[in-house]
Amino acid sequence: MTVTDDRQSYEVLGGCPHDCPDGCSMVVTVDDGAVTKVRGNRDHPFTQGGLCIKVTDYPRHVYADDRVLYPMRRTGPKGAGEFEQISWDDALDEIATRFNRVIDTVGPQGILPYSYLGQMGVLNGMTVGDPFFNALGTTVTERTFCDGGAITSYVMTLGPTAGVDPESFVHSKYIVIWACNVLSTNLHLQPFIDEAQRNGAKVVCIDPVRHRTAAKADWHLPIRPGTDGALALAMMHVIIDEGLCDDAYVADHTVGFDELSAHVQQYTPEWAAGETGIAADDIRTLAREYATSQPSMIRVGVAIERHPGGGQACRAIFSLPALVGAWRRPGGGVLQMPVWAFPLNFDRLHGQHVDEENLRVVNQWRLGDALTGALELDPPIEALVVYNSNPAVVSSGQTKVLEGLARDDLFTVVHEQFMTDTARYADIVLPATTQVEQNDLMYSWGHLYWSWNPKVIEPRGEAVSNNELFRRLARRVGIDDPWFSMSDEEQLLAAVDWSAPQMEGITLDHLKEVGWARLSLPAADTYAPHAEGGFPTPSGKVELVASIAAGGNFVAPLFRQGTMAAQDGTPVEALPTYTAPGEIGADPLYPLALLSPKAHAFMNSQYSNMDKQLDQQGGQSVTLHPDDAAARQITEGDIVRVYNRRAELSAKAKISDEVAPGVVLMPMGHWPSRTDGGLTVNALTNTAYADIGRAPTFSDTAVEVARP
Repeated sequence: MTVTDDRQSYEVLGGCPHDCPDGCSMVVTVDDGAVTKVRGNRDHPFTQGGLCIKVTDYPRHVYADDRVLYPMRRTGPKGAGEFEQISWDDALDEIATRFNRVIDTVGPQGILPYSYLGQMGVLNGMTVGDPFFNALGTTVTERTFCDGGAITSYVMTLGPTAGVDPESFVHSKYIVIWACNVLSTNLHLQPFIDEAQRNGAKVVCIDPVRHRTAAKADWHLPIRPGTDGALALAMMHVIIDEGLCDDAYVADHTVGFDELSAHVQQYTPEWAAGETGIAADDIRTLAREYATSQPSMIRVGVAIERHPGGGQACRAIFSLPALVGAWRRPGGGVLQMPVWAFPLNFDRLHGQHVDEENLRVVNQWRLGDALTGALELDPPIEALVVYNSNPAVVSSGQTKVLEGLARDDLFTVVHEQFMTDTARYADIVLPATTQVEQNDLMYSWGHLYWSWNPKVIEPRGEAVSNNELFRRLARRVGIDDPWFSMSDEEQLLAAVDWSAPQMEGITLDHLKEVGWARLSLPAADTYAPHAEGGFPTPSGKVELVASIAAGGNFVAPLFRQGTMAAQDGTPVEALPTYTAPGEIGADPLYPLALLSPKAHAFMNSQYSNMDKQLDQQGGQSVTLHPDDAAARQITEGDIVRVYNRRAELSAKAKISDEVAPGVVLMPMGHWPSRTDGGLTVNALTNTAYADIGRAPTFSDTAVEVARP
């Protein structure tokens, strides 16, 4: 969308490319053919003119001197980052030759794709490579990396529903922010919370850390890591025991209340106090206030799922709004992920060539095991293709991941904007476009708006979008699928159900002209889709006893490719239960609970190579409570050892009572190659699965911190 007619200087509306609930509408300034500035769109109801520190200087990212701009072939040892420039034809020929060699010797399952959401968007996001790899018949990577357990629990309880409009928070009377640092990871939700707070709503933050968001709340409850389920179950106990339920809503719009009522009698506030570290009287106060201050809202963060009992903790939390009738009015319910409102044709985006009988699935969380032989795969992985991710940083089991990437017999291709730590191990590195160099249609997992993102400058060097990369690869290896012959526009027309009711009045041409559009849903001040029930579950009601649990370890479709089976037969309890942390507190040699949240200035591992964001975030650090620091004779600024049975790394000590005693904080996102010792926090984190949806458990990590 062109805002001015001056050909030398003009503005275009685009969409932020990142894996973030805010899905910001950006105004891009172009001067003499170059992007010179980005700012938040002031006219967008959710963006409201602001951008976070990660992207305010996006032109510096686009024009960085160290961008990867041409295909590169490795010339030195893996990990050394030594490459020579080659042509696209040479790169594609080498990839096709090596792929064919793997297919001829061990079969297509010897090839493993690895990707996540380094870029969002219909064309270039999570599913962009799926049609190619499914047509080739490769091993499939299961993407339960982030929110897999929470979303699975959400679908089990409420069904795939958008639930609430985040803008309706202004109507809330009681807001519980549960394990979410909104100001760092969901910045544009905060103004709606602030408005509700000014209007008299009480804001409660439940989190082991008194972070920026907790400091703004009216009440901060510092919970012990991994015990959220105990708190939620005790809240249920109080609400049911004291007759605080909305009996009519429960009777009309839930199933399993009698079973739940009997089940939660064991979870008393006194019992929960021993688990959570929150006083029993505070638990009662929280439950009473939440139940009687309607409409009440819960904003659930991803961190809750990252423990052995994380899925069932989410089940308990997602059940709470129905017990108190919070769904009856705008501003009531639970905000988890309204992405379900967008009518995307995921079956088409995943591709139409899934060989279900011969399908092999490897979870992304097990990459290190898959590459080093710990999974005992037959055939073994002999080729790896990485795009939209940087597993050397973001995957747990970092030491195994780096060991696997260093295999001389592993042919690795990485499509990237920068020479990341993963790319340094590649045999072929291919140049990727930034958001201003490609077309895409952006949807959000945090609000209800589409954004059209046009290509506003020609790609630098020979960079290509993810989408164009797989067109080229498909042609080179001879995949005959019309999808790869379609234009961007043709693919978008096929990828979205434009006839869906929520798309009324919205067309691709309209989005190109206007830049963004809200889904055709009732306004936030009237949007209460479950005031009269109507949940998209098998029963049509909130399933306090989940019928889906009978099917085993169910995984929500959003995290699966095509129709692939992803069950391992693990039984899932139909009622929400509590599982205590497994590693934390289990070994006196490692008495501290490690939390590794997203860094304020990074987007996972993105921007941690950029000077401005590094200056804001600082180097690798570990924050300890003053009591824990004093016991170890550690002072502010000391370089300390952080270690457990998996690894040892170094970090600068920070001393603050923002963390509870017994808890240490190490933000995730730093690159190993840029730290002393060559390891970062995911060398320490747990690699086990949680109870539901094969979510990771990296917040169930025990460590010790000591002076060198």
